[in-house]
Amino acid sequence: MQQITIEVDDNIKKAFQLASPQQKQELSYLIGAYLGSSWEQKNLIEVMEMISDNAEKRGLTPEILAELLADE
Repeated sequence: MQQITIEVDDNIKKAFQLASPQQKQELSYLIGAYLGSSWEQKNLIEVMEMISDNAEKRGLTPEILAELLADE
């Protein structure tokens, strides 16, 4: 696996730092699933917008994500 760097707000950074190794692995798989074959057809901005739109449609907010990452 390779590492990447992305920009997030402070709440997400803190939540990620507090996440368990298992939660971090699950997040890695989630990002991989979203990017999957879409990566070949779209640029990064389009993929990130798609992820954001899908998350919003499902009711995920930055605050909820931070809570989820903080829970063990």
